[in-house]
Amino acid sequence: QVQLVESGGGLVQAGGSLRLSCAASGSIFSVNVMGWYRQAPGEQRELVAAIISGGKSNYADSVKGRFTISRDNAKNTVYLQMNSLKPEDTAVYYCNAVLRGPPQYSYWGQGTQVTVSS
Repeated sequence: QVQLVESGGGLVQAGGSLRLSCAASGSIFSVNVMGWYRQAPGEQRELVAAIISGGKSNYADSVKGRFTISRDNAKNTVYLQMNSLKPEDTAVYYCNAVLRGPPQYSYWGQGTQVTVSS
């Protein structure tokens, strides 16, 4: 079992920045991939960024060059630094952890709201 607690969401003007944090607890030694997803009203949940245990990361095309995912293994925390925010970034952002498998169990945080005003 892995528990994930997100923080750092809020309201920001377009062009501004926010940093999301996701603190993991539980069977964290088994976590292989941690990522951030987002879901806007009426839309499907989509991957924003992910980072594997070795440090390699990948991003959605829509956030490349603006968002940075990082991982502090000592604090069992993953961050999402979001710069140059746009109104279309408005969504609920969810932290996700996938364990080494098989099976590759997946866990989700409760979500944090990010609202970007124009």
